[in-house]
Amino acid sequence: MSNCVRCGRELPGFSFGKKICQWCVQHEAEQRGEVAEDARQAVMPTPWVRRSAPTIGVTHVIFGINAAVFLGMVLATSSVMGFTGPDLVHWGANLGPYTLSGEWWRLLTSVFVHGGIIHIGFNMWCLWNLGALCEVLYGPWAYLAIYLLCGVGGSLGSVIWNPRVLSVGASGAIFGLAGALLAAFKLGEFSAPRAALSGTLRSVGAFVVYNLIFGAAISGVDNAAHIGGLITGLILGALIALFAPRHEHPPRRALIFLLLTLALAAVAAGVAHYHGLPFRIGMSPFRGSR
Repeated sequence: MSNCVRCGRELPGFSFGKKICQWCVQHEAEQRGEVAEDARQAVMPTPWVRRSAPTIGVTHVIFGINAAVFLGMVLATSSVMGFTGPDLVHWGANLGPYTLSGEWWRLLTSVFVHGGIIHIGFNMWCLWNLGALCEVLYGPWAYLAIYLLCGVGGSLGSVIWNPRVLSVGASGAIFGLAGALLAAFKLGEFSAPRAALSGTLRSVGAFVVYNLIFGAAISGVDNAAHIGGLITGLILGALIALFAPRHEHPPRRALIFLLLTLALAAVAAGVAHYHGLPFRIGMSPFRGSR
C-alpha cells in the first residue's frame, strides 16, 4: 500500500498511478482558488505526529545503559578521561583474538563501552538526536532491534578490518541509525512528509560524510566500525521500507531482523574460519595468555 507523496497519508488500496491523497488534492485546489469558499475541507489526522509519547523511550534506556556502564568503569578505575586496554577488555571491549575465538558477546557489549568522557559525550549527543527521530519512524521495538543489529554489524566491521585493535563505543550503532534513516527517506515508505524530514535528513547525510572523513584523517578513530554499522543500517532500512513499512507489520519486521541476524552470524563464522579458528562459543583460549 503506497503513501501520499505530499503528506504521507496512506492511500486506499488499488490506487494505481495515484500518488496524492484526496485531502491534498482538495487542499491544493483551494489554494489555487478552484474550490468554493464555503467548501468544507475534511479533517484528517496527520500521520507523522505521535499520538502518545511514553515518559521513557528506548533512546532514554540506551542512553542510561551507556551512562551506567561508564559510571561503573569510572568508579572501578578512578579514571574519567581514558581507560587502559586491560580495563576496556575487562568491561567487554571488542578485540579480535578474544571475540573470534568464542567470546562473541563482545560484538554487542563493546557497543555500550566507551574509552573516556569525551568519547561517550560525543556519541550520546549523536544518539540523542538521531535516536529520537528513528524511534518515531520505526516504533520502539523495531528501533531497538535496528540499534542492536547495527551495533553488532559495526563491531564485525571492526574485527574484519582491524582484528588486533581494541574497539569500543556506540558509534557503529549510531551510524547504523543514520543509514536506516537515509534508506527510509530515499525509498519514501514512511508516513512522514518530505518537507518535515528533508532538512533533518540532509543533516544526517552531512553527519555521515563529515564523520567518515574525520575518521579517515584522525588516527585512533575506528572507521571500520562506522562503515560496518552504516552498511547494516542501510540494508535494514531498505528491507523494512520495501517489505514492512507500516508499524502494523511486526511479523514481517521480525522476519527481517531474524534473517539479518543469521547473515551476521554467517559473516562472523566466515571471519573466524578465515583466521583459522573454529566457530565456537565460550571463553577464549587466549584469555590465559593476557
